[in-house]
Amino acid sequence: MLTITACIIIAFVLLLVLLHFIMHRMKDTTKYLKNIPGPKPIFPIGNMLDFIKGSTVVLENLQAYLKKYGDTVIVHTSSFSWMVVTVDYEFCELLFNSNTHIDKAREYEYLNNWLGKGLLTNKGANWRSRRKVIIPSFHFSIFQEFIPLFNSVGDNLVTKLKNEVGKESLDILPLVSFYALDVICEAAMGVKINALDQKNSDYIGSIKEMCRIVVERTFSLFNPLVYPLTPNYYKERKALKVIHTYVNDVISEKIAEQEKMSNGKNTKDKNDDLGVKKHLAFLDLLLEARIDGEPFTRKDLQDEVNTFMFAGHDTSSSAISFCLFMLATNLDAQQKVIEEQVEIFGSDLKSASPTYKQLNAMKYLDLVIKETLRLYPAVPFFGRSLAHDLEFKGSLYPKGTTVAIFLYGFQQNADYFPEPDKFIPERFESTNNTKFPYSYTPFSAGPRNCIGKKFAILEMLSAVSKVVRNFELLPAKPHHKLQLASEAILVSKNGVRISIRDRTLRS
Repeated sequence: MLTITACIIIAFVLLLVLLHFIMHRMKDTTKYLKNIPGPKPIFPIGNMLDFIKGSTVVLENLQAYLKKYGDTVIVHTSSFSWMVVTVDYEFCELLFNSNTHIDKAREYEYLNNWLGKGLLTNKGANWRSRRKVIIPSFHFSIFQEFIPLFNSVGDNLVTKLKNEVGKESLDILPLVSFYALDVICEAAMGVKINALDQKNSDYIGSIKEMCRIVVERTFSLFNPLVYPLTPNYYKERKALKVIHTYVNDVISEKIAEQEKMSNGKNTKDKNDDLGVKKHLAFLDLLLEARIDGEPFTRKDLQDEVNTFMFAGHDTSSSAISFCLFMLATNLDAQQKVIEEQVEIFGSDLKSASPTYKQLNAMKYLDLVIKETLRLYPAVPFFGRSLAHDLEFKGSLYPKGTTVAIFLYGFQQNADYFPEPDKFIPERFESTNNTKFPYSYTPFSAGPRNCIGKKFAILEMLSAVSKVVRNFELLPAKPHHKLQLASEAILVSKNGVRISIRDRTLRS
């Protein structure tokens, strides 16, 4: 009898809480956001029926919303939750420049079990102090030390690609993804994972599994409260066990090495066999960092290394793959790239290992990368959570509202980029868009901009240069049309297909 009574009381309390929540949300929609247009929601799933097909329709649907309703729209993720999506220049500028609205949107919380309080997901004062300490680790002088790493892994990528020469259709993404994983593992942790050679390690598989799970949770129709009842919950726990175990083993090894060096027992560890100073991995630099005089805890180290792995792997592989695709389908641009490479390397074209200075001399290739990132930004959205009520252009946005800056749509706006659908690298030779500096922000902008931007650009320059100097890139047969999808990053669900053949120099 008591059990039945207790259940009735609990159900009644839950009903009161639900009613309070509904009334609060109804108040929000009357006092706030009343001037923000958007598609009419359906009870109780909001506008999610439009996205039932998954990530492949997100970009298309949002573009349609913005075209129909204006530069800022409200999208209901249920009858009682929503987000604001914008390509309004002044709104984006306000958010990018703000030192107040700096916290990431609540959807980033799906990454917390993996990334913890790393730089990507951290908030407020903790984020500020952490970023201040980490920024010196991303000084350009440190990035120069990674150039030999780019070259050695790039050489292995070329070796693997030689086995694909002559195929009419090659999905370039998997090999580029393994290349990027080899680079980031050694750069972040100082370990060689040999993904290009193994391709099936538990660690590699677990990272890919986590990326898939995060995406599915973002677009799920189910309330996050029921997530522990889903198969993905248990798959996530299994994947995280592998990831965290691997990273913690590496951290233990690094700490042991550091202790040996501090005791003077292994003073030569920082030099290779030739006495040349080796580059320090991101983890090495974190072990030396201090916040208010205190070293990073093991959990801090784990969170930051995992964050660097997440932010630096799929984004780079996506950008490099799309860049190679654009060169394969825009042969005039590819010809200009190779002419620049010949000018830099001469007869040493195929075997050259570019220096930092030579990478920075690739001015036209840099334009190609910029234009690729305009058309295919690795991160199609930047989400912010409003720190307080915000009045903008006659509308009042409540505290905690998720505002998604729709970068993919923003960078294809004809007001800032004439003929936006065309691949025109030369558009970045001009400074005409300096009037609207926030119209092109593939690495975000303002206080929460990407601190690994220079690392990413150098990696892209190195990889694309290496591939183009060794192979002619051609369109796939039959013609391949990218099936773009907005996931954790921008991807093509049907691959990134091109054709390659050995490059022969013509006199």
